[in-house]
Amino acid sequence: MAKLVLVRHGKSVWNLENRFTGWVDVDLSEKGIEEAKEAGRRLKKAGLKFEIAFSSMLKRAIKTGFYILDELDQLYIDHLKDWRFNERHYGALTGMNKDEVKAELGEEKFLLYRRSYDVPPPSLSQESEWHPIHDEKYRNIDPSLLPSTESLKDNQRRAMQAFHEKVAPLLVEGKDVLITAHGNTIRGMAKELDGISDAEISKFEIQTGIPRVYEFDENLHILNVYNVE
Repeated sequence: MAKLVLVRHGKSVWNLENRFTGWVDVDLSEKGIEEAKEAGRRLKKAGLKFEIAFSSMLKRAIKTGFYILDELDQLYIDHLKDWRFNERHYGALTGMNKDEVKAELGEEKFLLYRRSYDVPPPSLSQESEWHPIHDEKYRNIDPSLLPSTESLKDNQRRAMQAFHEKVAPLLVEGKDVLITAHGNTIRGMAKELDGISDAEISKFEIQTGIPRVYEFDENLHILNVYNVE
């Protein structure tokens, strides 16, 4: 029986400032570092270990993986990064304070952009310093693949493409896999894995630093899903 463990990174410095972060590569806050370490301690207490780990290409997810593996004394395993596990791109909302956006747009449109499944925010200009085409970490990726905005559906599509390409074959082999990623990325993955409806996904939350465990049989059927709290 193979296990997949998904962990949302600990709180970032922009989480604390209540800003739309998306692809901006902000760091973990002190609280976020402690949340990551606590996730590692929870996994250790539960007796979980891994053959391989994945993260997005954003430092808050990468460092969360590092702190977890450090707590498990497993820094030696492969820890791979894939941009497709990046957070949802928030388009023109990137960097903006959420309360200010809500006041400007109104509750209905704010929730539509933030929580709906298939409605993206307005696009971020490619001239913006925060557009991924200007970030050297993506220099080897086809620029046409780098988003200017995304819905949760878009985020889900790329994350599940990476899952089926890189993670699923490992699970079929019986290997246990850790993925440290982001709230929307994990929400999108859970939507497909758990069969959550388009309407219900808006209410589905992933807590920071709380590992979500999926147990699979050899045919990749899910046997059990639970959080390690």
